[in-house]
Amino acid sequence: MLKLGDELIKAGLINEKQLEKALDEQKKNGGRVGYNLVKLGYVDEEDITGFLSKQYNVPSINLSSFDIEESVIRLVPEETARKYQVIPVTRTGATLTVAMSDPSNVFALDDIKFMTGYNVEPVVSSEAAIRTAIDRFYGSTNVLAEVMEDLEEDMLEVVEETEEDIDLKQLEESTSEAPVVRLVSLVLNEAVKRGVSDIHVEPYEKNFRIRYRLDGDMYEYMTPPLKLKDAITSRLKILANLDIAEKRLPQDGRIKIRVQRKDVDLRVSCLPCIHGEKIVMRILDKSNLQLDLTKLGFEPKAMADFEEAIKKPYGMVLVTGPTGSGKTTTLYSALDQLNKVETNIMTAEDPVEFNIKGINQVQMKDEIGLNFASALRSFLRQDPDIIMVGEIRDFETAEIGVKAALTGHLVLSTLHTNDAPSTINRLLNMGVEPFLVSSSVLLIVAQRLARKICKDCKTEIPTPPAESLLKLGFSKEEIGSFKFYKGEGCPTCNNTGNKGRIACYEVMPVTDSIKEAILSGQSSLEIREIARSEGMLTLRESGLKKVREGMITIDEVLKITLK
Repeated sequence: MLKLGDELIKAGLINEKQLEKALDEQKKNGGRVGYNLVKLGYVDEEDITGFLSKQYNVPSINLSSFDIEESVIRLVPEETARKYQVIPVTRTGATLTVAMSDPSNVFALDDIKFMTGYNVEPVVSSEAAIRTAIDRFYGSTNVLAEVMEDLEEDMLEVVEETEEDIDLKQLEESTSEAPVVRLVSLVLNEAVKRGVSDIHVEPYEKNFRIRYRLDGDMYEYMTPPLKLKDAITSRLKILANLDIAEKRLPQDGRIKIRVQRKDVDLRVSCLPCIHGEKIVMRILDKSNLQLDLTKLGFEPKAMADFEEAIKKPYGMVLVTGPTGSGKTTTLYSALDQLNKVETNIMTAEDPVEFNIKGINQVQMKDEIGLNFASALRSFLRQDPDIIMVGEIRDFETAEIGVKAALTGHLVLSTLHTNDAPSTINRLLNMGVEPFLVSSSVLLIVAQRLARKICKDCKTEIPTPPAESLLKLGFSKEEIGSFKFYKGEGCPTCNNTGNKGRIACYEVMPVTDSIKEAILSGQSSLEIREIARSEGMLTLRESGLKKVREGMITIDEVLKITLK
């Protein structure tokens, strides 16, 4: 039987020089030849897995598509899994299927058979995929196992959801226990290390789970035992300086932690649900804040229109989109560009997500009457040049903002609308007069965030049928003039095929023709057509442009945009 390196040379996938480099890397850092060839970028994981399957005559498996049950993972200790580079995949009757990078390792198979008492059936996968799977599935399981060992059976009891039965003293004591503290620390630290944007702690009737949102998508991180629900929830509420006795009303707070020598803020929201309190933590990591306008995803014309608008001495610039679409990042990027010693910038935010040097930022506090409208009134007595309002929610805030824009101030704000043209109707529906809208608003931006294809596992795919591309919005002439890509999944992107996000923008300057349309009461559809005739790219067109450039997939465009 030929060695794997020789097989790959024979197939023409690598040359002898590349094999020599992989062998040198193996001597320095360990690992199998195939793992080092993938690491050096000479060959794809799929090719390695295919050759291993052929070489050992056993089926191959794509571990990235498997969600292995915790009970199966616990059958093989992490130490054994790392020693032999194996991971248990499924259990059927008396047979345990394990993924291995070397199915010929009879010592590993015998050890696992003796340890588990099951018949062991090997399948093959690359060493890189197995390492990633071990990190993914053993990370939380071990901590949970330690927690359950350290916790005594009677330490935590499931408390009935009645006020009389809540033992606050017992709850406070349980939250300071080392296992619970370690578990919560693990959840927070792992989230920051992985670049997660939100942590969801969710209680249900018969289970309790913790999910992460990474690059816009949710995935389950761990499922702690239900008996830990109250202790974990209370521990998080204590860290956020919330009232642990209050279980009927929503609460908001903040947690500040240090991970890898950097300070990270977590915005905490606690909401009572029927089976307990759901906690969502938004991670505010300033090191991930992108303030370079040129790297956000603007097309050249859209970028020029946006920069022209924010450099005007007065008027209003509005950024629209749903929650989590990157509106705050766009506004912060604009403010960063405008932040000069000679300029007085005031912001009213709820909450203040990032502190920016040189900008006067005010945190809203509705409970004492400090809302966007009252802050705006105060700002006008503070000699401002530029005002940023976190969100226009009502007529009062809209009216003061419009008046500020008409009296020599540049006003930046956000709204929740689906696209740029419908923002006009939203302002009119709030009660702002058409002549005030047409004379104050300079430009409207609508945006969505799309997941970028991972650069490390980016792979060309066949061109979809012409008919479906025409329906999407591609022209007949351009079909076949560019390539389509997707991410295969690799350790860099946590086997998702996507890494990072980029914004798709719809930028609509309020030109003279659009002002006339507003004053004459034309619909948002008519305003949209006028804007497109003047060169505006819609959200869909912006997304398709990024598909042409090989940055995102068609599925991603369909996910975030309508025609």
